[in-house]
Amino acid sequence: MLRGVFVPHVTPFDEREEVNRGLLRELVHRFEKAGLNGLVTLGSNGEFPYLGFEEKVEVVRIVREESSLPVIGGATENSTKETVRLGRVLLDLGVDALLIGPPYYFKPSPEELYTHYSRIADSLDGRILLYNVPKFTGLNIPLDVIERLAEEHSNIIGIKDSSANMGRIAELLRRMGDRFTILAGTADVMYPSWMLGAHGAIVAVANVVPELCAELYRTFFRGDHEKARELQLKVNLVNEVVVKGYSQISAIKTAMELRGWRVGKPRLPSMPLGKEAVEDIKKTLAEVGVL
Repeated sequence: MLRGVFVPHVTPFDEREEVNRGLLRELVHRFEKAGLNGLVTLGSNGEFPYLGFEEKVEVVRIVREESSLPVIGGATENSTKETVRLGRVLLDLGVDALLIGPPYYFKPSPEELYTHYSRIADSLDGRILLYNVPKFTGLNIPLDVIERLAEEHSNIIGIKDSSANMGRIAELLRRMGDRFTILAGTADVMYPSWMLGAHGAIVAVANVVPELCAELYRTFFRGDHEKARELQLKVNLVNEVVVKGYSQISAIKTAMELRGWRVGKPRLPSMPLGKEAVEDIKKTLAEVGVL
């Protein structure tokens, strides 16, 4: 089982919008030192839709070479064929699992989703996490489809659920139990989902306050619920302002730069934030004690 808090880390770019290999290597070690349990490379915050195939492979290769932590590789593509192609390469590079979201251009039916993931699972010799992210795909993977996939494919081992819907997460836990890794995909439901039995989280805000996210996980599992509650509320504030309040990738990279962590600008068409937004984020980081 994959347990703990994983960071779906950003992809640093240089002034020409090329992958900055040196900064990427620095980033890996920063997250390790912060106490996180693993990394997700080519997640949504890694700007994977803006990267070409060879760039994706290079980014994962660098992270896998640098990291002593588990690495989950994002392999979300719009066609089943391209998902399998990328997934095979990432597994050959040594990722510990693949994170695969639904196709995000044409909206698939439940039966098409089932067929898509079944074909992928049959074609790949590696562990797969489903990625439910309605914010970007416009759909929730139906619970019946998830249950059917898990029953029929032993290498579909879990899900990152970014619906922020505690009722849905509770139902996943009821249906799947400990035979299936369930990871919260939004920071505001980490503590509540763990209270119900979820196994960890993959959250964007871990890019910005990795030490708070790591401490929250450790504190919760030590049984110090008062401290965990306090940390969850701090993380929520950062999440509300940085992840929800502005253009997500731009705001996350701005917050990281404010902390002195060089990651560059987002790749176009995403744009850097304006002065007022930067000041708002700066104020928020100071309020939670990381500036």
